[in-house]
Amino acid sequence: MSDHDSKAAPKGRREFLTLLSGSALTVAGLATAGASLVYLRPRVTYGPPSRLSVGKPELYGSGSQVALPEAKMVIRRQGNKVAAISTVCTHLGCTVNPSETGFDCPCHGSTYDERGEVTGGPAPKALAWYRCTLAPNGEIVVDKHQVVAADTFLEIQS
Repeated sequence: MSDHDSKAAPKGRREFLTLLSGSALTVAGLATAGASLVYLRPRVTYGPPSRLSVGKPELYGSGSQVALPEAKMVIRRQGNKVAAISTVCTHLGCTVNPSETGFDCPCHGSTYDERGEVTGGPAPKALAWYRCTLAPNGEIVVDKHQVVAADTFLEIQS
C-alpha cells in the first residue's frame, strides 16, 4: 500500500464521527439562522378598513334600514338624511339583529331601541353611531373610527 492510498482512505472512526458531528452542527446552525430570519420579517395582519363606501344614497329608500352584515352596521335613511349604526353588541361583541322595536342580541339577550339605546339585558352602553360623509363621486362613506352622538345624520342634498 502506498502513501497516496493511506491518505485518501478514512483514518478511522474518530475522524468519521468528527466529520459527521461538524456537518450536523453546520446544518443545525443554518436551520436556526433561517428560523431566526423569519422572525425579523414583520407579521402584519390588516383588519377591515375603518372607512368604507356603502354606495350612493339612492340605494337606500326613504324610511329604510339596510343591514350590512360584513361591515357590522346598518344604514338608516329618513327622508334626505342617512346614518350608520353599529350592530356590534356592547356586552361581548356579538352581532345584533335589527328587529321591529330596535335591535336584539341573540347571544345574551340584550335589547336596544331604534336609536341603539339599551332597553334590557347585560349590555353596558348604547350601540355606536358612525360619522357619514359624502365622497366626491356621490357615495356615502362611513368612518367606523369616528363615533358620533346618536341621531347624527348626514344631510343629502337632492
